[in-house]
Amino acid sequence: MARAIRRVVVLGANGAMGAGSGAVFAAAGIPTTFLARTRDKAAAGRTRAEQLVKSTAIGALISVGSYEEDLAREVAAADLVFEAVSEDIAIKRDFFAWVDSVRKPDSIIATVSSGLSIAAMCADCSESFRRHFLGWHFFNPPTVIVGCELIPHAGTDPAVLAFSRELMAGPLGREVVETADTPAFAGNRVGFKVLNEVAQLAEIHGVAYMDALIGPHTGRAMPPLATVDFVGWDVHQAIVDNLHAHTADEAHAAFHLPAYMQRLIAAGHLGNKTPDRGGFFRTEGKGKTATRLVLDPARGEYIPLAPVALPPFVDAMKTMLRVGRYREAMDVMCAAEGTAADLMRQVVLGYVSYGLNRVGEVVAKARDVDRIMGFGFNWAPPSVLVDAIGPRRVVGLLERARLPVPRVIIDVAERSLPLFVEPDVDRGRFFFA
Repeated sequence: MARAIRRVVVLGANGAMGAGSGAVFAAAGIPTTFLARTRDKAAAGRTRAEQLVKSTAIGALISVGSYEEDLAREVAAADLVFEAVSEDIAIKRDFFAWVDSVRKPDSIIATVSSGLSIAAMCADCSESFRRHFLGWHFFNPPTVIVGCELIPHAGTDPAVLAFSRELMAGPLGREVVETADTPAFAGNRVGFKVLNEVAQLAEIHGVAYMDALIGPHTGRAMPPLATVDFVGWDVHQAIVDNLHAHTADEAHAAFHLPAYMQRLIAAGHLGNKTPDRGGFFRTEGKGKTATRLVLDPARGEYIPLAPVALPPFVDAMKTMLRVGRYREAMDVMCAAEGTAADLMRQVVLGYVSYGLNRVGEVVAKARDVDRIMGFGFNWAPPSVLVDAIGPRRVVGLLERARLPVPRVIIDVAERSLPLFVEPDVDRGRFFFA
């Protein structure tokens, strides 16, 4: 299919994902129009895009407009319409009906939805729209995180899918993983299972304790509850509620949003986006007099954040990770005894089991889960952890923990082969101490 993207229109360009994704298009040299409810909001999105890439140069490629005055004209001229409005299927459907009425017959329409059904979003649109519609799930901020999920629905034209893959992997510089049209796709389904599980455990063991215990030394760039604050509690709720309602797998209970989070969300606690109210953490005051506070889930109150005392095995893990001894660090985790070690293994092994068990359901290969978790979440891919622990040992640990043992782990254990085979990827980039 002879096709070129000469102009992009971004809907919802004043939001984080709209502005960030628009910055990616403009940085690739593609003229891009930012649309929002008002021209001023779209202009704010352009400023945000310039800030994300730390350059005003891309501003020359970004024009701005409003839906009421400019959508019909701009969409009619666009080769790609990129939708980044609110994560609400009814709102998206309204926009798609509008776009469908004015778009060029061969224009691609992509949604940045983080987990809504691709097929359901376009069900009421024309056949041409449905053939040219698919998901392009960028991760926030897309100017930094290159992992991207490509999600066709049953009616997506294979040529549109192939072109989208080439465009994202080429000029847009994405690490592309194709997933099935299932709730939350691959990255968020696996990632938010872990995040919500830690939020559940925090009600029992404390927020600061769980974030320190399941910290960067377990293979993630940011501790899990700090990640939820960064993402936003409202976004977290939307994703886990969607998964709890529309999946029925072995981790179904892990997607139940804790009651304390439901109460605080209703009271306006959304994490970093509501700094005065906070999320798991909050800062009072400024400068040298600022006080860092942490949530007490039982009381729904904030208390001063104090240093967390962790057992010696955690420091031993960090010491080994600092010098690149990843296998030894994982050996310490697997051999340690006590409640803290049990909790760490519960989360880490649960992540490995659940992630690799999605092979054949959501993605085709273990490599797909690995790449989206590694380049989308900046977490150690499940296969990296399997190799560091040892496939045979992982099988035994999963069996003892009564967790499903994915077929891909059994296969490499039986043949004594590594599971993560990516010679150009430095495993050390996923471990932080």
